[in-house]
Amino acid sequence: MAHVKIEASAPTRIDLAGGTLDIWPLYLFHDGAQTLNAAISLRARCSLTTRTDRRLVIESEDTGTRVEVAHWSELRDNHDLKLLGRLLHYFQGEGIDLRTRCESPVGAGIAGSSALNIAVCGALAKWAGVPQSDDGLMQIAMNVEAQAIDVPTGVQDYRPALYGGISAVELRVDGVRRVALPVEAAELEQRLVLAYTNASRNSGINNWEVTKRHIDGDRAVQEAFGRIRDIAAAMRHALERRDWPEVGRQIASEWTNRKTLAPGVTTPEIDAMLSAAERAGAIGGKVCGAGGGGCLFCLGDPADVPAIRRALADSGARVLDFHIERQGLTLTGG
Repeated sequence: MAHVKIEASAPTRIDLAGGTLDIWPLYLFHDGAQTLNAAISLRARCSLTTRTDRRLVIESEDTGTRVEVAHWSELRDNHDLKLLGRLLHYFQGEGIDLRTRCESPVGAGIAGSSALNIAVCGALAKWAGVPQSDDGLMQIAMNVEAQAIDVPTGVQDYRPALYGGISAVELRVDGVRRVALPVEAAELEQRLVLAYTNASRNSGINNWEVTKRHIDGDRAVQEAFGRIRDIAAAMRHALERRDWPEVGRQIASEWTNRKTLAPGVTTPEIDAMLSAAERAGAIGGKVCGAGGGGCLFCLGDPADVPAIRRALADSGARVLDFHIERQGLTLTGG
């Protein structure tokens, strides 16, 4: 067999509003539910190289973890690199070296695992010579990730990874639809500050606890999600009008409501960071993903962004440089 090398990458994202509602069946209980997100240039990358034997080797540069097996059937329940092992198991890979790395911090809450998932799925589908539709690729990614983390996954994070850009993911009875928003990337980008709190988190656990409480009839959780649904709609209108102060106010409102969902969504350290950013001029800020750690972002007037960056750094956060990414999944080689 000829030597094959495939390189793949996909962007992570900032979730602007509506997160967690993208987990089925939560959005079915809130008509008009949607999530808003922006793909960013901190990409997840993988390199797939064929071997002269049939063995499988997986290496994660981020964790320094290496797994080697003789056959794909041995990867089903591997817990060191569970998601990658499950993907190779699904595609019945053989004779492959798979190396991965993410440009985002571990547990950052900006969908690094979903971006890596899409990149690896794209690379393995190309290796297998089995063309996948966009929906087919996302379905595989979502279901395999649920197998790996043992709780349901949402639908939004695979779309910025696959398509890039600034978008709304509309969550409807007749299906999920991604709509590119008419927002100039540079206008949003120059108003955002992204920072890592230096604490990682497990979004699957947080989101599943909240999902269970909603389904079990917790009125406070149900009402909070109703408000989060309304905030996403209001933020979308503000983005489309380029009303940046209103966008910032809706981000702040989303965070106020999200903190009521579970006790671990925020921490004293996160509260201190966001308060410092607010004093420096941030109109609104929130933690990315399910909270409890990871990244946070703030929105402010471009003139205030340098002060916001300094305030976050001085309060112990690691400010991350990025740009809004127009390009989604990339595949070369094969």
